[in-house]
Amino acid sequence: MKYNDIASLIESLSGRDLAILESLRTHRALTTILIRRLHFPIGDEPRETGDSKRHATEMAAAVATIRVLTRLESHRLISRLHRRIGGVRAGSTGIVWQLGASGERLLRARHGDAARRRYSEPSPSFIAHTLATADLAIRLYELARRDRIELLRLEAEPDCWRTYLSAHGARQWLKPDLFAITARGDYENHLFIEADNATEHSPVIVRKAMQYQQYANSGIHQKEHGLFPAVAWIVPDSKRKLAIQTALSNEPRLRDLVTAGLFYVVTTDEFSALISGAPGSPGHA
Repeated sequence: MKYNDIASLIESLSGRDLAILESLRTHRALTTILIRRLHFPIGDEPRETGDSKRHATEMAAAVATIRVLTRLESHRLISRLHRRIGGVRAGSTGIVWQLGASGERLLRARHGDAARRRYSEPSPSFIAHTLATADLAIRLYELARRDRIELLRLEAEPDCWRTYLSAHGARQWLKPDLFAITARGDYENHLFIEADNATEHSPVIVRKAMQYQQYANSGIHQKEHGLFPAVAWIVPDSKRKLAIQTALSNEPRLRDLVTAGLFYVVTTDEFSALISGAPGSPGHA
């Protein structure tokens, strides 16, 4: 089927189709399985926005996911990267998707964006970090669907970036991977999130932590929200966790934030517990 204009193309798409495109716009790249988790709920999982329905089994959801993605690909709304996560053996679950030419044009028109966003084949390291960040975002959505938390706000890059003035008056950028505000009962959690793939040396982590300290000292965030968020590094394993904890604790210039308990280092498996923990967890208001 051919479409002569953006308006008729939008009308041909379901709510779930558009939600998938918006997810790719937000997160830049997603695997088939991440899209499945976000838009094709199973059994008693709550539904996502749009017209998605629950599927009886994970297999049924997987089949429906690849069917929809293939259809969107045929209209150049999305495209698959050449590299698969997990290699050929991963099958369709390891396919990495990004917006295609028509999808980028459609969303640009829908949002009134003038600047064209070009999509090319990213580097393996960029994709690995992008997918790790997207996985954490989707875990937050899943916690909210299961009523473990209220997800009041979630910003991905570049919306989560913050600007401030250094001590010398120069404009600086703080670039977290995600910013989230969640709630449980009467408590709110404010959190900057760093997705760590154990690819950077400890001095790089310390420099990033120093940026958070400088941003905290500017008082900009506290003026708007009444508190400074906690900062969480989400790491792949306990060895990496210990390495980052040690690096942060051994830096005298970070002592105030470390002592205040505003820096957290947890593994990916511990992330959900950190987010849905009882009062006293990071960044409570």
